[in-house]
Amino acid sequence: MNRQAMWTIGLAIFGLLALTELFNWAHRSAPNFTDVSAVAEQSLPGSDRFIVLASWSNEAVLDRKTGLVWEKSPNTRFANWSTAHRHCDSMALGHHKGWRLPTIEELATLVDPSVPSPGPTLPPGHPFTVKSSFYWSATSDITNNANAWGVGFDIGDVGSGGKSAIDYVWCVRDGEGLEMTPL
Repeated sequence: MNRQAMWTIGLAIFGLLALTELFNWAHRSAPNFTDVSAVAEQSLPGSDRFIVLASWSNEAVLDRKTGLVWEKSPNTRFANWSTAHRHCDSMALGHHKGWRLPTIEELATLVDPSVPSPGPTLPPGHPFTVKSSFYWSATSDITNNANAWGVGFDIGDVGSGGKSAIDYVWCVRDGEGLEMTPL
């Protein structure tokens, strides 16, 4: 075998070893989602579940059940779906950027079905100032692309509505980097 072929084989082996180590490192540092799902299944009273973040000018709330940070008092103006996205994407609340429109799954985690109409159908002890009304999610309705999903906090239902309709907007962001206390 000539020198160039040996050099190519050696370089290929080195590259594969480096990729293998990178893959192993990424999986060691990845979050353990089995722990997260165990936490999400716990039933926490509102006063234990939600923490108003003083370091965010008391404008944001950490949901210890999901690890998400929510606006404490969402804007009470109406917006269509695309404007709702732009509003969250451009928001700086509590001196933090990175806000977005929540997925339907994230928004629905706030519903407490035991709270009767007219709501808001949120867990007892929650710190939020919200309307008992419909709020947009970022999730499009795959059966009708002109619609998107949202949650009606008046009765706690999940529904789909036209993206051109005007409804409320409640922004969220991931809680990475927060000092979280154990549940």
